[in-house]
Amino acid sequence: MNILERLQSDFSGLELTTGPHPMALIRPQLKNILRAADLPSARHDQIVRVAGNVICRQRPGTAKGFVFISLEDETGIANAIVTPPLFERLRLIITQEPFLLITGRLQHLDNVVSIKAHDITGLHYEHLVGTRSHDFH
Repeated sequence: MNILERLQSDFSGLELTTGPHPMALIRPQLKNILRAADLPSARHDQIVRVAGNVICRQRPGTAKGFVFISLEDETGIANAIVTPPLFERLRLIITQEPFLLITGRLQHLDNVVSIKAHDITGLHYEHLVGTRSHDFH
């Protein structure tokens, strides 16, 4: 099997892989998109783009309609905050796409790094497979 076939087999059978992360395979094609590991050293309030496999979507009842998304890439986890109007506008993309590309303003608050999302699109590459998201509403 080639690397893509092995990755697909791993995720279809085990929902994980001991091989390279799916994002590592497409990273060379992702220009000007930061990795999760790059975010702590990026400037507060800077507009950034991150991409990854959605591992968690949360919409707590106490959050006044805000949605929190965790994206996993080959270096770690990036967290994004989605405002209620953006969620309503992009509901299907946010809730259905397994891989997302998020553009937003980087926030460094109390040693917590997150992205306040401005735009979200699905990340589509042939043979891109990953884990299913754990969603909490």
